[in-house]
Amino acid sequence: MGDRPGPRATIEDVTEESTETTGGPQGPTPAQPTVIHEGLPTQLPDIDPEETSEWLGSFDAMLESSGRERARYMMLRLLERAREKSVGVPALRSTDYINTIPSDREPWFPGDEDIERRIRAFIRWNAAVMVSSANRKGLEVGGHIATYQSSASLYEVGFNHFFRGKDHPGGGDQVFIQGHASPGIYARAFLEGRLNEEQLFRFRQEVQHGVGQGISSYPHPRLMPDFWEFPTVSMGLTGINSIYQARFNRYLQNRGIKDTSDQRVWAFLGDGEMGEPESLGAIRVAAREELDNLVWVINCNLQQLDGPVTGNGKVIQELESNFRGAGWNVIKVIWGREWDQLLAKDVDGALVNKMNSTPDGQFQTYSVETGAYVRENFFGSDPRLRKMVEQMSDEQIRKLPRGGHDYRKVYAAFDAATKTVGQPTVILAHTIKGWTIDALEGKNATHQMKKLTMADLKKFRDRLLLPISDKELESTYEQTGAAPFFNPGPASAEIEYMMERRKQLGGPLPQRRVEFKPLTLPGEKVYSELKQGSGKNKIASTMATVRLLKDWMRDPEIGKRIVPIAPDEYRTFGMDAMFPSAKVYNPGGQQYESVDRKLLLSYKESAQGQLLHEGISEAGALASATAAGTAYATHGEPMIPFYIFYSMFGFQRTGDSIWAMADMMGRGFLVGATAGRTTLTGEGLQHADGHSPLLAATNPAVVHYDPAFAYEVSHIMQSGLERMYGSTEEHPHGENVIFYLTVYNEPVSQPKEPDNVDLEGILKGIHQVSTAEGDGPKVRLLASGVGFPWVEEAARILEEDWGVKADTWSVTSWNELARDAIDAEQWSLNHPGETPRTPYVTEKLSATSGPVIAVSDYMRAVPLQIARWVPDDYRVLGADGFGFADTRPAARRFFQIDAESVVVQALQALAEAGEIDASLVKKAFDTYRIDDPTSTKGIMQEGGDA
Repeated sequence: MGDRPGPRATIEDVTEESTETTGGPQGPTPAQPTVIHEGLPTQLPDIDPEETSEWLGSFDAMLESSGRERARYMMLRLLERAREKSVGVPALRSTDYINTIPSDREPWFPGDEDIERRIRAFIRWNAAVMVSSANRKGLEVGGHIATYQSSASLYEVGFNHFFRGKDHPGGGDQVFIQGHASPGIYARAFLEGRLNEEQLFRFRQEVQHGVGQGISSYPHPRLMPDFWEFPTVSMGLTGINSIYQARFNRYLQNRGIKDTSDQRVWAFLGDGEMGEPESLGAIRVAAREELDNLVWVINCNLQQLDGPVTGNGKVIQELESNFRGAGWNVIKVIWGREWDQLLAKDVDGALVNKMNSTPDGQFQTYSVETGAYVRENFFGSDPRLRKMVEQMSDEQIRKLPRGGHDYRKVYAAFDAATKTVGQPTVILAHTIKGWTIDALEGKNATHQMKKLTMADLKKFRDRLLLPISDKELESTYEQTGAAPFFNPGPASAEIEYMMERRKQLGGPLPQRRVEFKPLTLPGEKVYSELKQGSGKNKIASTMATVRLLKDWMRDPEIGKRIVPIAPDEYRTFGMDAMFPSAKVYNPGGQQYESVDRKLLLSYKESAQGQLLHEGISEAGALASATAAGTAYATHGEPMIPFYIFYSMFGFQRTGDSIWAMADMMGRGFLVGATAGRTTLTGEGLQHADGHSPLLAATNPAVVHYDPAFAYEVSHIMQSGLERMYGSTEEHPHGENVIFYLTVYNEPVSQPKEPDNVDLEGILKGIHQVSTAEGDGPKVRLLASGVGFPWVEEAARILEEDWGVKADTWSVTSWNELARDAIDAEQWSLNHPGETPRTPYVTEKLSATSGPVIAVSDYMRAVPLQIARWVPDDYRVLGADGFGFADTRPAARRFFQIDAESVVVQALQALAEAGEIDASLVKKAFDTYRIDDPTSTKGIMQEGGDA
């Protein structure tokens, strides 16, 4: 390549990178002995360089002739053979605390170094000013300055050279931006003309200037649907979601739905964030499936919110061990180019040893101390180290940079990551939090520092060499309480450069784009079977739901777009019949004979498989559901996730991920099976769901239904498909909602759909099933899901034994009834003087009379959601408390939600209303012994398994 010129010191003086080159690929570097330690070239001498050269030459020749795949295979076989011959080859779980890519192997940096440095300076300034202005007196809405300042070089190398936009011929990359770095991304969009100065000045002010006139705090697609693509600020979710996004890209490729071979997933995380279990919890999945379309960039500024990530240890080394052990390709970017010459002098390993043995907490101290302190405490402990820097001034020592701020080192890492075959890559980049802002750099309180003083701003401006005068700075600060933003204009060399780079890479990022592809949805015929009832047989609502799913999968239009997902429970939910035909997705196919291969419903895997079998991982299954449910936007391919799980382990375990899915405007079906607190009682407390509808109610995007009958399931699933994947005048691209169905494993008689079925009532949340005829005291019995047979039996007992007439109602959704009522009240509040709106539940119940008794297999709080709008006396029974193991009859008697308990509650309501004698209540109580679960010992149950 020849000699290459070093960069010119045009801006930032000694700022984010150094201004002079001291070695590496930009100039000659003294030879360093090739030695081996921990399995990599560092310490042990080479006793036969000529033989080594021959081996390396052979490897290079094979690589050139046969490619990386073959070279990788041969290296793995050689390691295997070495262990067979008892050659002590280490596991290579960690390496020395130096850059993975030596300076003499760095690729030539193809960009304009001066211009890119200036662009970074502009973005750094605008990002910091944005947050500082958001905290001006009288506003003070918060924000984070330091995270982006530490990671600016990481992002800018990506934006200028690697991240491919939506218009790229390959389809573009998916980039997960670290949430706290959002100010820097907004600042870049401002220079690109995608955001204006007023929007930056309205950072974190999303409604007071008018909806859509400000910008959100973090990446929130639902709040900025044309800008952000992935929500990332719930720490830890970026890791697992990016892995399953990359995996789903391969799923689309292998199933022939979309060519994703030229798309890559980039995920930016923080070293403190890696403490979240979700961050590391799925890394083995990425390695096992050889997701070389995935790159993680971990910004290791060694600092979390209030102090060092691991002061006494070395977080980069810990992470390297984790990822190497899991099978990832690990690239460390520790030191900037000014260290190259020092490392070249380290012939006996003293410097590397010092780097290895210095804890993170001490490196943080070095980042804020003087050069004299670093000389004495880092280099001064060993005469060999002191001699290395004797020609350097204290100021030069102080400016020795971390690798994550050196664009050449970062470029080399990104370039190597994109060329890695067969492994996901993680880049561990050492940075300093708050880099380039003197008031913030490396300080423990950096996370909480959200405003810069005038003195801070002037120092920051000078360090970035920005052409902003003191007069302009002071005048703007006096007028607005904030410093001015800086934009050199669209005709400047810097803006033209960055716009051209993005044009070459496929357009701006981040960007969310919905190119709607209408689906031809199934006709009425596919839903007819469930509407016929079960006759003399009994079937559980889970089976009814799965039966319709199978029919959908046979549909010639939407069948291939269904993505069934289950965490190791396909057989539990009666879905094993799908194994032979749809098959379980495995990119490696099935390389073994299944133990049940001779059975009709044997387990079968295939690279083209449709079923996502996630093992025992609800978090992974939900991440797959998210990737599938957002494919209509990320890939322009509407996919229909159908994720079925034990209801207890849905919203309770992965509620945060469901919230993120809603933020991404994901769509699809979540099916909480074996729902309710008393249907799976053999499993005991941990499996007894009595509250998931309440958790679902907290998510505005989730539409929850608790159907009792198969025909209700039919209409609800049809409605979900039409609302999410159909097109209406109000929602031409479909609705951004998620349908959550709770279904049960308890077999019950399924009635045929009545001729006069109340479809509106089913979909809005309540419809009347039966009307009691004749005179006498009247009550109304409401139930959802598996609770309906209890009120049906209670109605019979009330009439036959007590002369009470009972109407029965199926409540398909307590949640939707409550939302409708709240919406009605809010409308009335905003329309004074007009006739108030009547909630749907009030309207439906007002046509009948008598006390209202509600029951479900959930805690009382679920039916109590509608209490305010029930027009008469309202009594609620529920399964409050912890679940336990026993039969269903025993559990329901314990919680007092069975038919007999409903009877006693109805009689009590009538007695208090003066319609029957109070003695009847006592008589019924004594007769049924509803306070004594032992009274159910002789009652049999059926279908008690999971």
